[in-house]
Order: sequence, then C-alpha cells, then structure tokens
Amino acid sequence: MKNCLAFALLLIATVASAHGPLPAPPHLPSDLVRAGLTDTDTAAGGTARLCEQVSFSRGLRYGESEANVLDVATSETKAAMPRPILFFVAGDTFTGDSAAPDLVRELQDQAMCFAARNGMVGVRVDYRLAPSAQWPSGARDVAAALSWVHQNADLFNGDTREIVAVGYAAGAFHVASLLAHPELQSSDTDVAGIVLVSGIYRADKDASDSEKAYLGTDAGQYDKRSVFPGILRVDDPVLLAWAAGDPASLVAQGEALKKELCASGHCPRTTILHSRDGLASVFGLDGSADSLAEPTLQLVRQLEARGLP
Repeated sequence: MKNCLAFALLLIATVASAHGPLPAPPHLPSDLVRAGLTDTDTAAGGTARLCEQVSFSRGLRYGESEANVLDVATSETKAAMPRPILFFVAGDTFTGDSAAPDLVRELQDQAMCFAARNGMVGVRVDYRLAPSAQWPSGARDVAAALSWVHQNADLFNGDTREIVAVGYAAGAFHVASLLAHPELQSSDTDVAGIVLVSGIYRADKDASDSEKAYLGTDAGQYDKRSVFPGILRVDDPVLLAWAAGDPASLVAQGEALKKELCASGHCPRTTILHSRDGLASVFGLDGSADSLAEPTLQLVRQLEARGLP
C-alpha cells in the first residue's frame, strides 16, 4: 500500500498546473483541528498515520438544516497554486448509514486524508435524510454544498474549476440527480468530473424500504425522479464503479447506466471494486485491490492537463 500511495503522490506531483499563481488565500477558519490516525486506528495493511499533516475544519454550515454541514480536509504543506477538490457525498442508504457513526466517520476521514495527502482538498458533505426529507432534498443539499464550496474555496486554496464529485451509494444518486435535473442547479453548482459508486439510478416496483422512504411509495413517480434521461446529457468525464460483492440489483443499476451512457456517446471508465466497506476501501486504503485510487487520480490529472478556462 505504501508503494501505491507513493505512486499516487508521484502522479499528482508530476502534473503541471495549467493555471498561474493566485494571491495568497485568507487565513483558514479558527476551528481547524489536527487529525492523526495511529497504527491501531486503521485497518491492517496500509493506512497507518494517513492523516498526519492533515488539518480538518469541521461542522461548517452550508444550509438552514442542522444536517447541512460539511467538513474540509487540507494538507498542512502549503501550495502556491489552488488545489483540485474531491467532494464526497456518501451514505449507505437514503435513511442513513448502517454502521456505527464513529466508524463511518473514521472511514470517511481516511478518504478525506487520501485527498489531502495527494495534493487535493477533501470536502465531505452531510445532508438531510429520509423519511423526514424526501426527493429531491438530497440533490438540493448537494447543490447548496457545492455553492458553498464555490463561494469559499479560496479559504482552503481550492480550485473550483477542478471539483470532482464522488457519490457513494445513496450519495451517488444525489450527485447524479443534481446533474440530471437542471432545475435543481444554479450558476455555482458546476463540477468538472464525477465518480459514482454503487448507486441506484432508476428505482422500480421492487424498490427497497429505504428507496421508498426517499422517493415515495408511488412507483408511478419513479421514472421522473430517476437520473434518466438527464444524466445522458452530462458532458463531464464520468468514472463509474460498483463492487463484485454488491447485490445483483446494484450491479444491474451500474451496468444499465454504463450501457445507456455508452449508447449516448459518453462511455464512462468503469471499475469493478474488490470490496466496498466504506469510502476507505473504495480508495484501497484498507489494502483492497482494484480500488478507485489510481483512476480518480488519473481523472484529476486529466482535468489539470486540459486547463479549464
């Protein structure tokens, strides 16, 4: 794993930014806290002390609900130029995560530190949950969080021209929904790349209880609340993934999205993950093979190399 991280760091280090230096950003918020993972805090095989030299700013409010908060992770190593942003929207189900909150947060922190240690800014978004918040509240919260990032990125030396939105499970649906429904977007909700992991993209009559809690019980509304056909008109590069051990219904969702995107002339890069036990495993931070670490870094390299206007 150390070799993998070293290679990832080399990828980022060798990318020449297409943008000139900007004025020094303002001071970071005063509520930054150091996060340090020890050998006993992380999974065997690879992520010991991943969060050394990474600072977190936690619980930043981006909306009116108490659930509308986000965390930002940045490297303590100063950079002369703005950094790409990995924007994480996660959630096992539409009603919340099945694992203990502390464990979920630790695994998500590791993914945030992966971003910070590889020359990016990590942003993790919390959002309102079903059943009290139903469609399209998730996509609206993602839009509000993106707007906050666009307006405040200079505080963290982030480059809003290079935001990669990473949607995980229920979060993948919320990210894809925002991109697919222009009426939910605003002028400052743009992203440059998309990573979708093990999401549902079109519910049907066999929808789970969690899906019904968010989408409603009227299956006649599911098609208009799906990501189709709007997602087929998205021009940003898409990285699509699911795990070999995912339920057959989730695998079918990913395969169907890939098929329709390819038919529309926008075929995504696809990765089949060895395991999917949280964001840490998705990026191979637990030693898992076939992770999204290298493909995501390559996507960031692609964005930096093309020099967005």
